Amino acid sequence: MRRLLSLAGLAAVALATAGNAAAADAAAPVLSAGDTAWIMTSTMLVILMVIPGLALFYGGLVRSKNMLSVLAQVFTIFSLITVLWTIYGYSLTFSGEGNFFGDFGKVFLMGITPDTLSGAMATVPEYVFVSFQATFAAITVALIVGAFAERIKFAAVMIFAVLWFTFSYLPIAHMVWGGGLLGKDGALDFAGGTVVHINAGVAGLVGSYVLGKRLGFGREALAPHNLTLTMVGASLLWVGWFGFNAGSAGAANGIAGLAFINTIVATGAACVSWLVCETLHKGKPSMLGAASGAVGGLVVITPAAGFVGPMGAIVMGLLAGALCLWGVSGLKRLLKVDDTCDVFGVHGVGGILGAILTGVFCASSLGGVEPEGYNMAHQIWVQTKGVLITIVWSAVVAWISYKVAGLLTGGLRVTEEAEREGLDITSHGEAAYGR
Repeated sequence: MRRLLSLAGLAAVALATAGNAAAADAAAPVLSAGDTAWIMTSTMLVILMVIPGLALFYGGLVRSKNMLSVLAQVFTIFSLITVLWTIYGYSLTFSGEGNFFGDFGKVFLMGITPDTLSGAMATVPEYVFVSFQATFAAITVALIVGAFAERIKFAAVMIFAVLWFTFSYLPIAHMVWGGGLLGKDGALDFAGGTVVHINAGVAGLVGSYVLGKRLGFGREALAPHNLTLTMVGASLLWVGWFGFNAGSAGAANGIAGLAFINTIVATGAACVSWLVCETLHKGKPSMLGAASGAVGGLVVITPAAGFVGPMGAIVMGLLAGALCLWGVSGLKRLLKVDDTCDVFGVHGVGGILGAILTGVFCASSLGGVEPEGYNMAHQIWVQTKGVLITIVWSAVVAWISYKVAGLLTGGLRVTEEAEREGLDITSHGEAAYGR
């Protein structure tokens, strides 16, 4: 009898163990081919929005003698940052539990194999997630060059890029997405309103002040040399932004679909809003205004893409078109700054607006996808706090980085003679166009 009871007990233990193992297997993340394919596609779309999208957008906005210099800066920064991200950036962002930085647990991508799944995107290989996030880091740093275009040394740009990436992008990304201070606080940033746009916009504004105004600024025309290329660049940005926003869902699912449609309608609304306001103010709608408005819409919806409904996205876009137009005109005059490609006026202003409005339009009563325990007033405060921390952090790091880059290169600016001749020839020994 005792033997039968012992056997029964062993059988019960075995069944319980098997049941626990089955439950563990059921709960364990499993690679999804569909999700993996979508994130790989999204990664390529973000690459498209940087090279050539951002490069052409900025390149068309500068004078022809500086076109190639902008292309070179964007292309090289993309190359440089993707390498640094893989060596130590990913680890400092997504490994460890510090409030401001991660740790070196995955430096050189140690411990990651082809079979390792991402902790952030559970159905996707970690190598794919690393690649996806590398493009975010690269475009953030590349966005800054539009603010100080046409007057900075190439070497100074590269030194600044390394310093600012390490001490501003990485900690802000960790604070928001890597389990750091702002993430713990409940800040919502679906695809980079604070991490990318406010961060880069503030650094660009600081750079505009540190380098000073271009020769002839305010006294002679410094008009864009090729709005056709700017329109092409803006179009590539819009296409690539679907990877930026919808890819941040981490899977081919309904949230990706929500981010997808929001990226369409917010951008369209901002374009229309900008043109209406521009027509009322100047009497004519411009192609530059249409392109700038579209980018403003892309920026404002970035932090909110997976949290707000399409109607909320339209309202955000309409507000962004009007506010970003003021950012590149009235605000720019108030600040008395020469931000060549209006990095702060569009990305900084649009990013701030988007981050704060995310706390409003994520409410389920307004068609959004609100977080658990949502309270609008509290969420707006959390969003505002994240904005303020990002502004101060980025500004301080940017100022120090510019100063260090200037010391190491004998000054940030090219000579007056080189600036007059153009950076294409004086910095790179070649021209964007035949002579």
